[in-house]
Amino acid sequence: MYLAVIAVCLVAVIVAYFANNPLHHSRRFILRRFLNWFPLGMTYSFLYMGRLNIIVSSKAMGTLMSKEMFGIITGVGTLVYAVSFVVNGPLVDRIGGKRGMLIAGFGSALSNALLGVLTVAVLAGRARGHLVAAYSVLYALNMYFQSYGAVSIIKVKAYWFHVRERGIFGAIFGTLISVGVYFAIDWSQAIVNFTGSVPAVFFVPAAIIAAWTLSDIWAVADTPEDVGFPAFDTHDASSGLMHIDFTYLQLLKKVFFSPLMMMIAIVELTSGVFRNGISYWYPFFAKELPTARSAFIVEHWGWLLCIFGIVGGFAAGYVSDKFYQSRRGPPAAILSGLVLVFSLVMALALKSFPVTMGVAAVAITMCAVGITSLMSGTAATDFGGRKATATCAGIVDGFAYLGSTIQSVSIGYLASINWVWWPLFLVPFAVIGLIIAVKLWLELPPATRRYIAEVESKPGVVRPALA
Repeated sequence: MYLAVIAVCLVAVIVAYFANNPLHHSRRFILRRFLNWFPLGMTYSFLYMGRLNIIVSSKAMGTLMSKEMFGIITGVGTLVYAVSFVVNGPLVDRIGGKRGMLIAGFGSALSNALLGVLTVAVLAGRARGHLVAAYSVLYALNMYFQSYGAVSIIKVKAYWFHVRERGIFGAIFGTLISVGVYFAIDWSQAIVNFTGSVPAVFFVPAAIIAAWTLSDIWAVADTPEDVGFPAFDTHDASSGLMHIDFTYLQLLKKVFFSPLMMMIAIVELTSGVFRNGISYWYPFFAKELPTARSAFIVEHWGWLLCIFGIVGGFAAGYVSDKFYQSRRGPPAAILSGLVLVFSLVMALALKSFPVTMGVAAVAITMCAVGITSLMSGTAATDFGGRKATATCAGIVDGFAYLGSTIQSVSIGYLASINWVWWPLFLVPFAVIGLIIAVKLWLELPPATRRYIAEVESKPGVVRPALA
């Protein structure tokens, strides 16, 4: 039944995609764009499986991997992921999103296979003396290749989706993340249960990622022009500047010297604290304090994160496009405020009300996915523009994993003292995210403002579309 619900959600995402056509594109364009993003998106979802499967493997290894060791390994990996964007973002802006995704897919498949080999050795007693160092190195290698994935899918998206359509793509992006979390947690656990093999948690995703990456070679096109459509002005920050080739330093300056982009990045940092601060640690909490857990939530953790992540992504994108003229600040502020409330509820209900505590934890991940889909998946693209999408989105996403690094090390330590510090640790980040998102409330790229003024505010004016 639970897999059927996931399938229904995916069908609903596809239906929503085809139903949302504010620029009145032709059916041919809509179909070709679907053929572009669906295999690319499934590759990205399974990359998530190959990223978060370490959560299940660490639990299955029992006393061989403590939560402190897990925190160090994931902390190192997420730090490498975050820093890699400084190099990989500008590189993908030059080589294109398709090539970037091929690097991500084949590189992550290889890294997961190596993690599987290492796990075989550890369980056989051959590498236990260097367990943390060995896992940290290979997980960091995996995260390096993974960093190509996020910027590549967003790079391709930037050329195929108008700013006024990107809210719905942000929802799709959030769905891909959520389905990937489901694959990583529930499917990985099912693999362990079915095979009785911990290394299979790495070997199976490696094979799936490689298969989907092969499909991208055939299906994906970087731009509409590459498959015969006319040039498409998406009215983002690159409008009127498509003839300019930015240098590496110019691309980095578009992020680090832009107060607006840095505010987007800090909001995304907070979402990294929220999302991985809950998804990584609830299974550990449930294992250490079984009387304080909800059995249903523990058994269906990946499924719940998937369903409510989809809800968070779609709610954020829909509200942004339909009620705020594609401004990303308002829904991000609303979601940050909700995280603040749910963090306090979690702290109050931690040991006495298992269901309430678990629901609040799931709600926080829902809000975090919504924020990520708005900031990394959408706002960074809008304000970075097509020419600098990978750089801007990558560095913004890197801030999310900088936040994840902070929470990995901090919560691993604080939870060893008292688990109540776990939700309380999220509170100041929720306040910071709320304040900065409010400052972003009215922001839109100038080209988007002109488009709205010239096209959407005048009845009877035909909107530009691709035939």
